[in-house]
Amino acid sequence: MTPEVIDPPTGSWKRAEHREQRVRRPAAQAAREAGSPMTAYAIAHFRPAEPNPEICAYIESIQATLDPFGGRFLVHGGELDIREGSWPGAVVVIVFPGMAQARAWYDSPAYEEILPLRTRHIAGDVILVPGVPDDYDPAETAARMRAAMAG
Repeated sequence: MTPEVIDPPTGSWKRAEHREQRVRRPAAQAAREAGSPMTAYAIAHFRPAEPNPEICAYIESIQATLDPFGGRFLVHGGELDIREGSWPGAVVVIVFPGMAQARAWYDSPAYEEILPLRTRHIAGDVILVPGVPDDYDPAETAARMRAAMAG
């Protein structure tokens, strides 16, 4: 399969079950509550698959579903330089202005309409994740971790 694809297969899974699996990270939530501007990302890891006309139709249509939500591709397949572990398939990263826009895009009728074009042919994983604020300091995260371990 070529790496020019996005999103996970739903197969027999229900989209509501995926929504219930969302995980919120404490640092990201704190930044949201503090009003820090944060981007959000849709990140997908797709397994190898054979090219298919429906996948082509999906790829041709996806940008129109992203535009109303300010989404744009940062990574869309390409050669991987694997440094640890294994990574069969392709990676896709789409950036959004925030989590609200990322969620609204994924749950939009326009995206729901084209999603089966991909999910019928490509297995994978997709997550929506908030970025960190511009002033993020990983040392502060480490300090909170140390405090939690000590307390």
